[in-house]
Amino acid sequence: MSLDSIPIPPAAQAFAAPAKLNLDLRIIGRRADGYHLLESVFTLIDLCDTVYLLPRHNGQIMLHTPMAGVAAAQDLAYRAAAALQQASGSACGAEIWLHKRIPTGGGLGGGSSDAATVLMALNRLWQCGLDKTQLMALGLALGADVPFFIFGENAFARGVGEDLHPLSLPKQWYVIVKPPVHVSTAVVFSHQGLTRNSEASIMPVFQTPQHWRNDMQSVVLLEYPEVKAAFEALAAHGKPMMSGSGACVFLRFESEAAAQAVYQQVSSAHQTYLAANLASHPFYG
Repeated sequence: MSLDSIPIPPAAQAFAAPAKLNLDLRIIGRRADGYHLLESVFTLIDLCDTVYLLPRHNGQIMLHTPMAGVAAAQDLAYRAAAALQQASGSACGAEIWLHKRIPTGGGLGGGSSDAATVLMALNRLWQCGLDKTQLMALGLALGADVPFFIFGENAFARGVGEDLHPLSLPKQWYVIVKPPVHVSTAVVFSHQGLTRNSEASIMPVFQTPQHWRNDMQSVVLLEYPEVKAAFEALAAHGKPMMSGSGACVFLRFESEAAAQAVYQQVSSAHQTYLAANLASHPFYG
């Protein structure tokens, strides 16, 4: 549902929910429960959704902008509010509006970021008093990427995404292409050709980005011609990479001017975004 047709009360507060890119993603093993063990380099980018929140005193949670075909109670933003309410024992509720700019199904973490912003913002607005560690634990139950957004800075991640270590990254710009296809994470993780035994790192350093890769990329390029077409469009200008399990692919630049030049060439034929990395989550200032 579009915000254009839904008035937002002036009392509602707006909070940014930034997207992420996986600059490196490796599958280093599998847990006994079947979950894959990952290592990844996460960066926040300035492509953001906006979450509008209006606290209520009757305990009711209302999501005014549900996605088509998804019940409001199943939306990650709604579930985040409900999880915080249960964990904190708060009698408060909230009305929620989402202004989506991050493309869905692209491996940019939009839904997870919205959920993280709801957790952080309502924790403050409801005066729950949960610390970052407690919020990250709540977030992990919602999705593997949610703790990263609550962590709030560029990071090296281990495990299923919950073991996070801050990572200093230089300013960079990204041209991101979203192919017109949804990539099934389940299909990727169950594919026989998927690499599952990459060597674990002690800790990456940014000085060696030329060795970065995404272990899921080859499988997705093989199975999804739309992603391959987007990848090849960017490959004409450098060495692109896929974010997460796809479908978005991106190219990294050292200057905004260089990124802008490629954006102008690619955006005429593809759904394209130009973004820069962030040093920290906007919620933390």
